Amino acid sequence: MDEPTANTKTPGQLRIAAAIFFFISGFGYSTWASRIPTIQQQLHLNDAQLGTVLFALPVGLMFTMPITSRLLSYYSSRGIMLIGSIFLSVVLIFIGFSNGMWQLIIALFFFGSARNMMTLSINTQGVAVQALYSKSIMATFHGIWTLAGFAGAVVGLVMVYFNIAPAYHFLFVSISLVLFTLYFVKDTLYQKPIPQSGKPVFSLPDKYLLKFSLICFACMACENTMYDWSALYFQKEVHADKTTATAAFVIYLVAMTAGRFFGDKIVTRFGIKKVLKFSGIFIFSGLSVAVALPYLITAAFGFILIGFGVSCVVPMVFSMAGKSKSMSSSSALASISTVGYLGFVLVPPFVGFVAQNASLRMSFGIIALFGAMIVVLVSKLSPGQE
Repeated sequence: MDEPTANTKTPGQLRIAAAIFFFISGFGYSTWASRIPTIQQQLHLNDAQLGTVLFALPVGLMFTMPITSRLLSYYSSRGIMLIGSIFLSVVLIFIGFSNGMWQLIIALFFFGSARNMMTLSINTQGVAVQALYSKSIMATFHGIWTLAGFAGAVVGLVMVYFNIAPAYHFLFVSISLVLFTLYFVKDTLYQKPIPQSGKPVFSLPDKYLLKFSLICFACMACENTMYDWSALYFQKEVHADKTTATAAFVIYLVAMTAGRFFGDKIVTRFGIKKVLKFSGIFIFSGLSVAVALPYLITAAFGFILIGFGVSCVVPMVFSMAGKSKSMSSSSALASISTVGYLGFVLVPPFVGFVAQNASLRMSFGIIALFGAMIVVLVSKLSPGQE
């Protein structure tokens, strides 16, 4: 899969190549997320059915977690990124051409599996490249992911405006991502895998990582809720048209992207504990504003606060996981992701079921509590964990 070769690239070149794969991952996922309202309408799904459909993606992601972790103990993250990127692009085509609920569920299950391969491999690659630098660069990598999400959402907005079917939209994106993958993979970092002899490759987080894992869980619950339901919230609760609803998703991504690009400097100046605390406050405040005042300007302002809030949490948590002394970086990332991605598995479908039986507004009000949960967990971090 991946032949050991000498690294002849400069740290700057390796950083750019790693950033490209963060971009590929973010663009691919955002392409799907930007067309969820259209696909829901095409397949005539109610909110509860959509919640069931959305459940398939994180289940596929969680199912593949131990498999990807084991692969990363035998092969370089470069090889796993190559396979994951192509896998993600191919499955995206099947999502676009799904013409029934069960076809979409199966496609999203494998999309989640591909996303897991990409997430763990690009973050393992990012931690390895980070080791070549004395300053923090992990938040910037995640900023690239979000920038790609923003770009994918803008493309989705254009496709919605011109009534381009998701099938042809996804086909074009998939071909483009494969071409980028094949061109840039040779410039990424090869690091020799370190098998975890005498230890399971995949395990739950230890005491050092547990609080960070729970913070990651709360943030990912909010982040994926915004990816899956933000456009629909504007349609159903703010009563906006499809174009405006997609634009609201773009606004959230702009704030998230800006937060991540400035995140490294902010963490360096104020420390990770203060950044995580204010992140939780922003998430809680943003969701509360959107729920209490479901109007165009106020809800958009709430989405901006949420975007800033979720921007730095996961990059900082992953950065801390990569410093674990008891596990390799890939195993630590897989371990912490196990808890974190439960937020992806459990929460967005829950949003759909509550929306179907009560309202989407009530769902978002419940999700706001995860912001408060982050604040409480951060206050319990010991000085050595900052």
